[in-house]
Amino acid sequence: MTIYGNGKQTRSFCYISDLVRGILALLESKENDPVNIGNPQEMSIEAMATLIIKMTGSKSKLVQMPLPKDDPKVRQPDITRAKTLLGWQPNVSLEEGLTSTIDYFRSKMPK
Repeated sequence: MTIYGNGKQTRSFCYISDLVRGILALLESKENDPVNIGNPQEMSIEAMATLIIKMTGSKSKLVQMPLPKDDPKVRQPDITRAKTLLGWQPNVSLEEGLTSTIDYFRSKMPK
């Protein structure tokens, strides 16, 4: 599994149902200013890749490639406005979302 750089850069991952629910809440509101919709729980790319390997039972190894110059070191949305203005926050845990995603792709694999 390819990771770029040392894998210590962080990202936050939001499950699609949470994202759609947040976007719909924003569309149905009277809010015209930007509102971050996402999951503020961040983890390193290396930790995410390791978790995916563990959850899938894969024998894949992590392969490091050079980090692109413009790759941000941290991505973590501040969802204070979404909570305050929309009453929205993500509900699906990372593990729950990954389980659903893995199950979906497994169901699409030829038997």
